[in-house]
Order: sequence, then structure tokens, then C-alpha cells
Amino acid sequence: MEANTSSLRKAKNKVEKLKRFYTHLAVYMVINTIITTVKVMSGTNSGETFEDAFFSFSTYASWIVWGLVIAIHAFSVFGLPLIVGDDWEERKIQQFMNEELEHNKK
Repeated sequence: MEANTSSLRKAKNKVEKLKRFYTHLAVYMVINTIITTVKVMSGTNSGETFEDAFFSFSTYASWIVWGLVIAIHAFSVFGLPLIVGDDWEERKIQQFMNEELEHNKK
């Protein structure tokens, strides 16, 4: 019974992490599309050509900076478990519980 509860908790935790990542990715796409549209419209209204406004570094700055944050988030969701293992959280929880138990015994 304990194994089923633990497995269910792990599965729910993974699903929650995936959900947060995909939400973050969707917000990134929507917000940056809006920012890009506003910057291009503003640039063309101030006399720039569409190409100059669209290919300006300032148009891509938020995509790049936020994209790095998305990449780090993706690594934490998909890449980190490959490196530290799926049971890393369980091992750490057990370690901290054992340390607390030892501390309380003293």
C-alpha cells in the first residue's frame, strides 16, 4: 500500500511539473508575440520599415532572455531527472528525516 501511495505521489508531482512547464511555455509564446507585435507596430508608426522594426534586436531581446529562462525550466523538468535520478527527491527526504531524527536523539 505504501508503494502505491508513493508512486501515485511521484506521478502527480511529475504531472504538476509538466503542467507548470507547459503553462510557462504558453505564456512565453503569447506574451512575447504581443510584445513583438507592439514593437513592430510602434516601429512602423515611427517611420521604420517593417523589416527594420521586425529584425531589430530590441524586438528579440525578450524572446532571448525569457527563452533562456524557459530553457532552464525545461532542463529542470526534463534533463535534471536524467542526471540525478527519479528517486532523488525520495532519497533527499529520507536523508533529511534521518538527520532530524539523529538531531532529536542528541
